[in-house]
Amino acid sequence: MERPAWAPRSIDISVPSVSRMYDFYLGGSHNFEVDRVAARRAMEFMPGLPKIMQANRAFMRRVVRYAVEEGITQFLDIGSGIPTFGNVHEVAQQAHPGAHVVYVDRDPVAVAHSQAVLEGNDDADVVAADLRKPEGILSSPQVERLIDRNRPVALLLVAILHFVEDTDDPYSAVAELRDALAPGSLLVVTHASYDGIPLPQERAEGAVDVYRNIRNPLIMRSRDEIARFFEGYDMVEPGLVPMPKWRPDTASEDEDPYSFAGFAGVGRSA
Repeated sequence: MERPAWAPRSIDISVPSVSRMYDFYLGGSHNFEVDRVAARRAMEFMPGLPKIMQANRAFMRRVVRYAVEEGITQFLDIGSGIPTFGNVHEVAQQAHPGAHVVYVDRDPVAVAHSQAVLEGNDDADVVAADLRKPEGILSSPQVERLIDRNRPVALLLVAILHFVEDTDDPYSAVAELRDALAPGSLLVVTHASYDGIPLPQERAEGAVDVYRNIRNPLIMRSRDEIARFFEGYDMVEPGLVPMPKWRPDTASEDEDPYSFAGFAGVGRSA
């Protein structure tokens, strides 16, 4: 397999990556055949996976604009993945020139591509770090340079928490980040769930097994389990809802049925 110029020498391009699979679902070009094979296998069980990812991105763009409208111009996007058109820094800096954005990801391809995309943008940067180790994120030079923790921050955990197993205690990681950020900060979460998927759970489990087999387990949590991440936050209306129902730009009834799988919500810290 030929290694493209954008792929760091340190990564094993024979192993699927969830961030590159996500890029494939969104129609991106920074993925390998091994990623496409795994993604297509998951789509055999859940053909609407690209629709779910598109709804996820559309929600992210709406929530970034909402944050700017609320006066928040600092964004910490953990589990940011491979930048695609309309990513956080583009939306935020269009809405408020000079908005600060820090991306965080543990995937070397996501980090390398983010560095290339952000070259020359002094108001955005990327950190190679892991959500499960919040202190490594908070103490990074990039966060210290761009994020003023005395002012509210929009903390984006979009399509990342469902890749953190309960044994790694994602609730504690989210609480540690909450306590480190100023009052009035926003927590933005999207999370996979069997709730809302327009097919039997037994069939959806086939797609979950694909992720388990590539050693990136997809943890499908219930609405109540997802709501626990918002402890210490006041929920922003309309609360924890399917992605198309969170402050939609158009009638949510027009959305693909798969778009309603899982949940999205925004909380504001007291």
